[in-house]
This record gives sequence, structure tokens and C-alpha cells, in this order.
Amino acid sequence: MIIVTTPMCKQIVEWAGLNEFKVNRFPDAEEGDFAILLSESKVKMDSLAIKINTFSQIKESIKIVSNCLFEKNLIEKAIDDEEIEAIFQNYINIDEDIKYALLSEEEFNKIRESNKDKKVKVYSEFLKDLVCDIGADVIDFKYDKDNFTNLEMDFDYLVYPDYLEEEVSKREDLCSDEFKAIKILSHNNISKDPILKAESRYSILIDGL
Repeated sequence: MIIVTTPMCKQIVEWAGLNEFKVNRFPDAEEGDFAILLSESKVKMDSLAIKINTFSQIKESIKIVSNCLFEKNLIEKAIDDEEIEAIFQNYINIDEDIKYALLSEEEFNKIRESNKDKKVKVYSEFLKDLVCDIGADVIDFKYDKDNFTNLEMDFDYLVYPDYLEEEVSKREDLCSDEFKAIKILSHNNISKDPILKAESRYSILIDGL
């Protein structure tokens, strides 16, 4: 069986235990039997969709992919929780500035508690996962590129990805004193490593709120 994955998911597949597979931004362009890709992506071949926005999603995705590969007899043993934790803890040797990826659940809950009353307007579905994970209150808003209607909303912070900056600036006063705008780096301007990518985004968000 030939597994195909995208560059964004490559490391997840490696951590899950598979050494031989194909990598292509467009899995259907490859000769393959099964694709592993992000949940927002679509392919014609059989596939497994994962999310890797938050630390917990990364851990869960490693486990899901590993179990899938094991069930397909592509690896000898599925990864366990201790091995997944070891992957995260090893980052202390990879990047001395890493912080949030190594926090215990108890330590992370203190961050969530400090953010629980902060209202945040978010211009991206993938960033909503992060904002929710740090305990802030995501207001009911969904960005529609074809709809310029901007209803009056009460919020303290505005979070948006860098690739939408031009669009967001048409709708919002990013220099307003009414809220604080926080720009988050997108896929093309940040590490492809899922843990380092998430660490960077958590750091910007937590420091910004």
C-alpha cells in the first residue's frame, strides 16, 4: 500500500512510525492508495483527515495516524501515549526557547483561567481552535470573503492570519483603541514542524492577550 501525505502532515506520519511514503501538496497527483492530510483538504483517493492546530490535536493526530497505519499492517506497533509525550519533551533539546509545548495540563489551565473573560473575534477557523484552547471567549463570527457586512460586535481582541491582513483591514480599523489586533503567521511564513509552528502561534496569542 502506498501512503501519500502533504508537506504539512509529513512529520506527523513520521512520528506515527512510517518511514516510506510519498509527499505531495496534491496527493491525487501521485500514484497512491491512501492519503493522510489536513481536515480542510479534499482528495479523491481514500484518506484520513487530521487537525494539528493545537498541541492536543497534534498528539491525538499522531495517535490516530499510528493506529491507522498499524491496522493496515504498515507498521509493527502503534505508538503509545508515553512515546508521544517523549516526542514533545525532546523539544527541550531542539529549541531552548520552547515553553508552551512542554507545559503540564495544570500549568496550561492557569493560562486558560487568566483568559476566560477575554472576548476575541477571529478571522480564521483554524485560529479559533487555538484561541479556544487558551481559554478565551470566541465570539460568534465567521469570516465571509464575499460579504462585507460588519455587524456591531463587542470584543476585546481581533485575531487574524497574516494572509488575510488586506481583507481584514478593509473591514476593521486595526489601529482602533477599542480592541487590540493580533496577527498570526500562516503556513508559508512559519516552521513546517507542527510543534514549533504551534509553539510560535501560542506564544504570539498568549503574549498578546
